[in-house]
Amino acid sequence: MRRVVVVGGGSAGWMVAAALSRLLLRDEGRQHWEIELVESEEIGTVGVGEGTIPAIRAFNAALGISEDEFLRETKGTFKLGIEFVDWNAPGSRYFHGFSDVGRPIDGLPFHQYWLRLRKAGLAHDFADYSVNSVAALQGRFMRPRPDMAHSPLGEIGHAFHFDANRYGRYLRRRAEQQGVVRTEGRIDEVLRDPHNGNIAGLRLAGGRLIEGDLFIDCSGARALLIEQACAAGFEDWSHWLPCDRALAVPSEPALPPSPYTRSTARSAGWQWRIPLQHRIGNGHVYSSAFMQDGDAADVLLSTLDGKPLAEPRLIRFAAGRRKRTWVGNCVAIGLSSGFVEPLESTSIHLVQSAITRLMDLFPHAGLDAADIAVYNRQTQFELERIRDFIILHYKLTTRADSPFWNYCRQMPIPDTLAEKMALFATNARVYRTEMELFREASWVQVMLGQGLVPSGYHPVCDIHPLQRLQAFADDVRDVVRRCVATMPMHADLVAGLAVPA
Repeated sequence: MRRVVVVGGGSAGWMVAAALSRLLLRDEGRQHWEIELVESEEIGTVGVGEGTIPAIRAFNAALGISEDEFLRETKGTFKLGIEFVDWNAPGSRYFHGFSDVGRPIDGLPFHQYWLRLRKAGLAHDFADYSVNSVAALQGRFMRPRPDMAHSPLGEIGHAFHFDANRYGRYLRRRAEQQGVVRTEGRIDEVLRDPHNGNIAGLRLAGGRLIEGDLFIDCSGARALLIEQACAAGFEDWSHWLPCDRALAVPSEPALPPSPYTRSTARSAGWQWRIPLQHRIGNGHVYSSAFMQDGDAADVLLSTLDGKPLAEPRLIRFAAGRRKRTWVGNCVAIGLSSGFVEPLESTSIHLVQSAITRLMDLFPHAGLDAADIAVYNRQTQFELERIRDFIILHYKLTTRADSPFWNYCRQMPIPDTLAEKMALFATNARVYRTEMELFREASWVQVMLGQGLVPSGYHPVCDIHPLQRLQAFADDVRDVVRRCVATMPMHADLVAGLAVPA
């Protein structure tokens, strides 16, 4: 194995190239590796992935990128979570924050005790016990304080809003400095090895041949290598996730930028609002079976905070996954491997986790069937559990104001999700299995926010006198409020990081 060829640029392709070059080319003793990225300016990229989850901090750190540098290069802002508006019912709101909520007692999570207090009429809103939720809605932010491990200030989980196109360009510069060769060109033909069926090379328009040992397909939804050449197969999830289109448009910035994403349910889907330093990213995700493109554009443009900076761009997609994301010597990463809509900002993370998985199973000495099987199995598990979490938002609603929401409320769901909902509905139990992405706190916040209030709670909660539990919960809430009051305003912090365009 000597040559790695990455097909496709954008944030996915350049994340792969930057990571591989950092890990494979940085030591003099490993200079036998060659990494080439092939992309065409004619094709372009999607470039609307502008929010992510806290794991990106570890990815950037592995690449040697500081948070301040990342935010300056991408015109980014901080993100403490997502506010969901009108999802359970018109007029409803809840917050999914990236930190834990409350503190455990006797090994039981805080939400179990909160449910007992709620039953007695003594509980405040669940978000009041979360430092991320309270800080976000007040427009405040600070980085976590490792020296305050037993304080909410030591547990602040955060991610970023950023310009995905700028991120891709920034990673390209770093990757090229680290030895990656970029080739401009459109691929006309994928050549196969007649003996084993592996990809042997790529024929570009104009006749140039690019050969390689390992090919990374970052060609987006076209899936040029993994599907068109390797016929990996596709598992359609549109019966569970009926949205199949998105309209994206930037608008003038609104000050101050909020440290959270807002997701607002619409009559046939939902709308995102992502504040950056220089603009707001907006998009309307919807189902073409329930809404026409023109009507979707009207909804989007009529609800912007500021003047649109471009015409809305239509993006078509299909929810689902490749049945195999590693076939022979081809690995699909990014949209080529599958798509789960961006409701919980998982698109960039899935690129990151695929890169991590590939490095764990990297074929240094040649292709191995056992490694490939493990990679495909882990990828399938991760995607299916993220899929379930996204479906939860649609299924668990009381909305009956449109045919779309009637369909979502009544549709059958995967058994894995049905089990999760049933366990929570009775005694508020949530179990995180194997390498599942979303933590217990995320499931609890969304299920409660969407209106699923368990009928019971863990019996250990009854051991403590009610007054003692109330005093404990009130103290947690008070500590959160006092901690948030010490935080600077998010807008001031971001302004200190910003540099002229």
